Amino acid sequence: MLFFAGLQEKVGREAVEADLSGKTVVEVKNWVEQKYQLSKVHDAMCAVNEEFAPDTIIIQENDTVALIPPVSGG
Repeated sequence: MLFFAGLQEKVGREAVEADLSGKTVVEVKNWVEQKYQLSKVHDAMCAVNEEFAPDTIIIQENDTVALIPPVSGG
């Protein structure tokens, strides 16, 4: 699992190894929220194998999951 921007800072790592197969994207976000106390993780977009994925997608073995928080700027 890959973390970007503010999520990476809060987790303290760019990536973590986790067996997420069989979980939906929303279940993965729930896992991250509990493990790393990241309540705003549900605002993040998720990419599975470099393609944006809705919360209902089921993660398969060997998928690469990335969480990308919303970006703000001016």
